[in-house]
Amino acid sequence: MGLRTKIGIAIAGTAALVSVVMGLLVHHRTVEAQYAGARSQIGDRLQTAVQDHAAGVDGDRTLIDPVDLPGPLAGAVANGRWGVYLDRGGRIPQLWAASKYGKEIVALKRPYDREAATVRDLDRVLWISGGFGTALACVAGLLVATRLGRRLRRKAGAAQRIADGDLTARLPLHGKDEITQLAAAVNTMADALAARLQAEREVTANIAHELRTPVAGMVTAAGLLPPGRPSELVQESAGRLRELVDDVIEVARLDAAGEQVAAEACELGALVRRSAAAGAAGAAGVTVDVVRDVEVVTDPRRVERVVANLVSNALRHGAVPVTVEVDGGVVRVRDSGGGFPESLLSGGPQRFRSGRGEKGVGLGLGLTIAQGQAQVLGAGLRFGNPAGGGAQAEFDLRAAVRG
Repeated sequence: MGLRTKIGIAIAGTAALVSVVMGLLVHHRTVEAQYAGARSQIGDRLQTAVQDHAAGVDGDRTLIDPVDLPGPLAGAVANGRWGVYLDRGGRIPQLWAASKYGKEIVALKRPYDREAATVRDLDRVLWISGGFGTALACVAGLLVATRLGRRLRRKAGAAQRIADGDLTARLPLHGKDEITQLAAAVNTMADALAARLQAEREVTANIAHELRTPVAGMVTAAGLLPPGRPSELVQESAGRLRELVDDVIEVARLDAAGEQVAAEACELGALVRRSAAAGAAGAAGVTVDVVRDVEVVTDPRRVERVVANLVSNALRHGAVPVTVEVDGGVVRVRDSGGGFPESLLSGGPQRFRSGRGEKGVGLGLGLTIAQGQAQVLGAGLRFGNPAGGGAQAEFDLRAAVRG
């Protein structure tokens, strides 16, 4: 149930409750006032009737020892008191008044239907006015709730853009209520987050650029070492360090959002075969299955980077066999390992986090780069754990399919 519905129901329910309470109060006060006036009036007439009876003159409406005198009133008169009683037992309510004179009972009665009709008319007016007031309150509540809901949706949309990585998005500020205060707090948090992320990205990029020259010199120097196992270890470590520096620099370029796509037409099947071979780097257990080949207009270098990183990640963190499937404009890379961790499925790839630390090595930049390149291409990249086991990455290039 949405906030708008809840607010509308609350306001309508409150208005209905107020209408019922006010209606009951007005009803009871009116009934009491009518009865008090009628009781006073018939009491005065009874006093006059008793005086006339004592003088030997009874009026047309004076009743002496009536047989249908209501029991409660008869009991009160038998104790020497006079009283008034409203009898609602018949079709028409009757108002009785009686007093004892000597051994006789002097009584009066009159129909009470006029007062009853007045109360019924009043109740009808109260029900109509209460229903009309509740309807107006409901409409007003929905209008207020709609306005609040619209404001909250706009702010939620801006907050979602911030969560999705658009650190330039800000929540609109209108008015001085609590919603505006919350929006201002979120904007302040977004400013602080943007500044922190920008500082971290600049530090990372600067360190990578500063390391590029000495690492290149290290790789060159390692190539000049005499043949042998120690030389191979140094060359392998230097090469891995150079790859890491290149990856960090590429992440920094993707963060800068200044990448341009060099699109050209190419066969997706052949491009994926070449990319999978680059990602496997000679490792066995990788097969490419072209179910349906298509021609795409895209940047082949970036596509190759995405597919190669997916295959490399599957070999490093999953298990063979690794299957790469091309079905139309969709490329699926599936391994036979334990699947992606829940943190990756819920929050996406995170740099400097390899996911399964007990098995994998690396800093989690491979999937981060793949996701960044896919965004540059305007393609989709989704991660999941199929029912049959393993992990699957789906690279969606259908928007780039020609024709």
